[in-house]
Amino acid sequence: MEKNQIYIKCGTEYKEMTKELLTVCDLAGLIGNRNSRIGIKPNLVSPTVASYGGTTHPEVVAGILEYLQENEFTNLTMMEGSWVGDRTSEAYEVCGYKELSEKYGVPFIDTQKEKAVVKDCAGMELHLCACVENVDFMINVPVLKGHCQTKITCALKNMKGLIPNFEKRRFHSLGLHKPIAHLAAGIYQDFIVVDNICGDLDFEDGGHPVVMNRILAGRDPVLMDAYVCHMMHYEVSEVPYVVMAEQLGAGCADIHKAEICLCSKGDAEPMPKSRKVVELQDAVEEVESCSACYGYLIPALDMLREEGLFERLEEKICIGQGWRGKTGELGIGHCTRNFRCHLDGCPPTEQQIYEFLKNYLLS
Repeated sequence: MEKNQIYIKCGTEYKEMTKELLTVCDLAGLIGNRNSRIGIKPNLVSPTVASYGGTTHPEVVAGILEYLQENEFTNLTMMEGSWVGDRTSEAYEVCGYKELSEKYGVPFIDTQKEKAVVKDCAGMELHLCACVENVDFMINVPVLKGHCQTKITCALKNMKGLIPNFEKRRFHSLGLHKPIAHLAAGIYQDFIVVDNICGDLDFEDGGHPVVMNRILAGRDPVLMDAYVCHMMHYEVSEVPYVVMAEQLGAGCADIHKAEICLCSKGDAEPMPKSRKVVELQDAVEEVESCSACYGYLIPALDMLREEGLFERLEEKICIGQGWRGKTGELGIGHCTRNFRCHLDGCPPTEQQIYEFLKNYLLS
């Protein structure tokens, strides 16, 4: 498989689809040494089942594990850490990875509990989870989905699960795009298997799944994300970390250089446009907010819109670390605790935000 190739397979037998895709790509040949230490990184952002649109389908990872074991690779490890505000241990069970670990005899590392190591990532020092340094071949298994702050999340942003929570918070204070790009230079992804089965095209943790029933595979995470931008009707320039990652030498962001290989009969269905986040963002004054806090706010606003209450909102909602120690009218999260009306929590849940804002609007 060439570095510029992206393979796509459609269907509903997700485990078998994955194995067939890896066979076509000759993943075994790419890895080579049967003694290689192989890390497998799914997306378990929160404890929600994959059909909700936010987490990697366990059937896809099962296909990877079976393929590798059938090809005599035995030194396998799954590794992931949920976003700040949720526990990986809960997602590990709810998302079906405890069952995977037991069935295939493959250990799972909760990176929220890992020690951190400092690494120079193309001129930016970042804290990485120690387990990253013990991998010879990294297989990234992200979900193709939208994101309320970066528009898309796929191969590059999925590596955030391999940094400690305090570094995740710092990423947001740095503006997300620059540190994500440098992280791409610090953690080399050898192979990417993208779960494009039913990702939510607006919200990172799911809730509005869009069924596409396909899996993508490639070797260049930057090119993969550039192609995802194209699929989701964005220009690559609209997602700055993709362009920055290319500039740092992490891959190619020119989708015209991609060779798209369909492994199924017929063309893959185009994605619908979805812009709920864009429509709701004008109501928010966000400064350095964490993904979980902001990610719970936007769906809560969508719920208010569906009830016809969103239009009553006249005050901007403040959220994020940048509001610490400051005062204002309406704030979400512990960072706005000095505001006249605020909802505490780090982060508060989507339901709590919805109920708080509904009471605020109705009163």
